Amino acid sequence: HVQLVESGGGSVQGGGSLKLSCKASGSAEIYSTYCMGWFRQAPGKEREGVGYVEARGRLTSYGAAAKGRFTISRDNSEKMLYLQMNSLKPEDTATYYCAAGPAVACVVHSAYKFWGQGTQVTVS
Repeated sequence: HVQLVESGGGSVQGGGSLKLSCKASGSAEIYSTYCMGWFRQAPGKEREGVGYVEARGRLTSYGAAAKGRFTISRDNSEKMLYLQMNSLKPEDTATYYCAAGPAVACVVHSAYKFWGQGTQVTVS
């Protein structure tokens, strides 16, 4: 079991940037085996995938809304996951969650097992 704690959310004007962070508990060795992802959910909408990064951090993929604007990265030694968000739009307003799962989760996104409590991002 791993606990995930997100931070870095806030309010920003359209066109601005934010960097979200997610800290994992437990050992760095175990953390470095997880596929990590960012998801978001806006009020009244379904949760959607934002970005995913495989265990070693070499391969990433993104949801359609994030491509070209967001960058996912990780630091396995610090058990951290990041999401750099640029050119933010009002439609990016949502609660953002980080998630951890086995390697298959990077392909089968329903396979994520552990979730953080979320951090709110508001773009006006």
